[in-house]
Amino acid sequence: MHESNPQTVVVVGASPNPERYANKAVRALLDHGHRVIPLHPALKEVYGLQVIKTLEEISEEVNTVTLYVNAVLSSKLRDSLLDLHPRRVIFNPGAENTDLRIALERENIECLEACTLVMLGTGQF
Repeated sequence: MHESNPQTVVVVGASPNPERYANKAVRALLDHGHRVIPLHPALKEVYGLQVIKTLEEISEEVNTVTLYVNAVLSSKLRDSLLDLHPRRVIFNPGAENTDLRIALERENIECLEACTLVMLGTGQF
């Protein structure tokens, strides 16, 4: 199934473990025809995609950043996310971070506390 409007999506906290939601998100995003950029500081590859270690490695426009890391880790990404200025950031369950959300919204970055997998499955992505 391919979306009529494919997006560039960064998956923060990407995982090679098929039991992890971050892994399921990479797979589902690919299945929906999106361009996926997995991010994890210690991985090289997920589903054949090169994994980046930092947001600074991205030079293209990003539609969505979907977070699968806790607030301690995502807080460290604050400045990088503001510099990247994606159109939206999705805080998946367990990744909620009120301070980061407020900082992003202040810069007109849409923020959602939602589940990427549910959004994809219901056509809301």
